[in-house]
Amino acid sequence: MRSPIQTRYEDMPEELPIFPLSGALLLPWGRLPLNIFEPRYLNMSLDALGAGRIIGMVQPDDDRNAKTEGAANAEPSVYSVGCAGRIASFEETEDGRLLIMLKGLCRFSITDEIEGRKGYRRVKASYDAFKSDLEVFANFEANRELLFERLRPYLEAHAMPISVDVLKGLSDSALVTSVCMVCPFDPREKQALLEAPTLKARYEILLVLLQIAAFEATGIDTPRQ
Repeated sequence: MRSPIQTRYEDMPEELPIFPLSGALLLPWGRLPLNIFEPRYLNMSLDALGAGRIIGMVQPDDDRNAKTEGAANAEPSVYSVGCAGRIASFEETEDGRLLIMLKGLCRFSITDEIEGRKGYRRVKASYDAFKSDLEVFANFEANRELLFERLRPYLEAHAMPISVDVLKGLSDSALVTSVCMVCPFDPREKQALLEAPTLKARYEILLVLLQIAAFEATGIDTPRQ
């Protein structure tokens, strides 16, 4: 049964404010905490709170930006696929920041960039290729033993204070989503995870990224699939 607060495809806005943030990955059904302090993104967040609470997370396309560096009045290029999220909760701080929690809803393709508002950028978004993001994940079975065997050396190499025991309590879909979002992969790798066509494909990319990163950090190869 659909929750009364679960967003429907028909509810997704055609015009979407975007927050370009390198290395920040939001996935459908994931949760991303954000510390908002720049005036333009405070404006964006406050406007969103008054109009559906939905914003789009996108990553700057560093490869394209390197080629156009120095271009006059050019906004940084962003990848064409992002993920829309709903502000599930927010808190105002004494020093004027907003601490928000974004719940991932649905990926989108940017079809056009439109006039910005109050310093933040806006786009026309299409969700047609990603309708299934709004549905509860179908049954998915990950090789959890293999995933944790590759994850442990990665966490140790990056000194990440994450308890594997806590992660073991997550469902397979939540586990894959959480690990993809929390690991500090480079932006291109995060974009590959975002654009994976299925959760299974995302899981397989994750396994490869963990294995490569752990080997580069330790010189020790992890078990094959």
